[in-house]
Amino acid sequence: MTTLTGAGVSPGTGYGAAFLLRFKIAEPAAGSRHDGDPVAETARAEAAVARVAATLEERGVACGGEAEEVLRAQAMMALDPELSADVAGLIDAGVAAERAVYDAFLRFRDVLAEGRGYVAERVADLDDVRDRVIAELTGVPMPGLPGEAEAPYVLVAHDLSPADTATLSRDVVAAFVTERGGPTSHTAILARAMGVPAVVACPGATSIAEGTMVLVDGTAGVIMVGPDEAEVRTRLNGSAPGAGPVETGRTSTGTARTPAAPARTADGRRVPLLANIGGPRDVAAALDNGAEGVGLFRTEMLFLDREDSPSLEEQVAVYREVFEAFPGAPVVVRVLDAGADKPLPFLRPTGDEPNPALGERGIRLFRTYPDVLTTQLQALARAAEDTSPLLQVMAPMVATADEAAWFTALAREAGLAGAGVMIEVPAAALRAHDLAGQTAFFSIGTNDLSQYAFAADRELPSLAPLHAPWHPALLDLIALTAAAGIPTGVCGEAAADPALACVLTGLGATTLSMTPTAVPWARAALAGHTVAQCEAAAAAARRAAAPEDAREAALVHLPGLAEAVDAPADPVARGEAGPS
Repeated sequence: MTTLTGAGVSPGTGYGAAFLLRFKIAEPAAGSRHDGDPVAETARAEAAVARVAATLEERGVACGGEAEEVLRAQAMMALDPELSADVAGLIDAGVAAERAVYDAFLRFRDVLAEGRGYVAERVADLDDVRDRVIAELTGVPMPGLPGEAEAPYVLVAHDLSPADTATLSRDVVAAFVTERGGPTSHTAILARAMGVPAVVACPGATSIAEGTMVLVDGTAGVIMVGPDEAEVRTRLNGSAPGAGPVETGRTSTGTARTPAAPARTADGRRVPLLANIGGPRDVAAALDNGAEGVGLFRTEMLFLDREDSPSLEEQVAVYREVFEAFPGAPVVVRVLDAGADKPLPFLRPTGDEPNPALGERGIRLFRTYPDVLTTQLQALARAAEDTSPLLQVMAPMVATADEAAWFTALAREAGLAGAGVMIEVPAAALRAHDLAGQTAFFSIGTNDLSQYAFAADRELPSLAPLHAPWHPALLDLIALTAAAGIPTGVCGEAAADPALACVLTGLGATTLSMTPTAVPWARAALAGHTVAQCEAAAAAARRAAAPEDAREAALVHLPGLAEAVDAPADPVARGEAGPS
């Protein structure tokens, strides 16, 4: 038996025959020229980009949940105006569309590759978009993965694209193993969302012979090539020797169908771990992973892709389905967050918006269309009448105490006592004490708070370095908000990082909400550390000057977690990787 090591990024154990994905789009010939019609050539390139972006969007919608967000971001990457301008400029200079796309993407790739952590891990996403556009232009088939199989297999690749990972069925994939990637790569995010064990950053993975039986421990970051039967039985299902044939498949993450164990720090402080969901279809994953409720129920899915607002009855039916799944548990509903990148035909801003991200969005639109908000609040109240969640509602894009008071008053008129606001705007964080007097709780949306704090569009790859959840400036705003003295939750991918979950607790967060499959990891991280350790980690992170330094400084105060998170993350540097 040979053992490989890497970074375990999605817990559980998978066993099956290795399926090696080898796909590479050939580099277009250097110096290739078009036939002299730059307008037609540019149109050809733009059409290819548009088809790729549309396909990514469609796949995202079909998958839903976190995969939808990942693929939507990748589609936005394809449509980046700066990239398009670069491609057009090269074509104007006579370069053929395929080569122009390759060269333009290469420039962006170099910028991302110079970064670290999350930023560097976007390189694979950019490469995938580039390859898909070139495949469109050259007529080469897109990468294909087996959608069906006689038995679950272990997918092994140099790297996996979000588009392929998201569309794989968890019924046929026992585990993922890649040579590249990291804890925040999209392969890792999507594997956790699917509940499939995964190990990334595993040198030598693609040297595994096709069809070899492989056992993958996604918790420890270990891959056993050709394990004996006893090892498989012990790790996969704990069965005794001779208990029947060993079957391919995987364990759960260890939390499937288990009651929601209350999350606590090592010294007993309760930190409820909640799930981010987009509707009823995400409820099962939340329950499977032991979420103690819902910390962010996005309601946009009810309103998107339609000409009119959904009726009160239609909304009641959807809300009730979610509420029934969480009797006696907290369910925090964010009312419709329309505008900016989510325009709706029945909620148009009052004027032209040259920069929609800074325009009428969230609660600002409701000032113009209060009836839409009133109907939604009434629907939520009615759905709660014959169910028993601990229902709370919150408004997006609140910037002032006046806006918070207006929303709280409307919620109370609808019979909803638990009204809070999202903290996504620096002004709200800076004046959290003022807002605290007008609302019952805060929920910090770290992605938008980062976007507005750094004046950096979260969809622009060139500005991605500014969107690190470990950035000390962002941590300062979170600490300032929590210091206002009312219950303060954090929702978003930031809380899904076990180390950051401890730091957020140390900053004063009272609840954490995340993608469902991250809940067990966050629970384990909190259980292993005291409040004092979390606070020390938070303070150290805030003293740092850069995100990477902040994380490194925090891990010093989180013993055990440092080894679990970092040791497998860079096995090459530590000299621990490779066959043994």
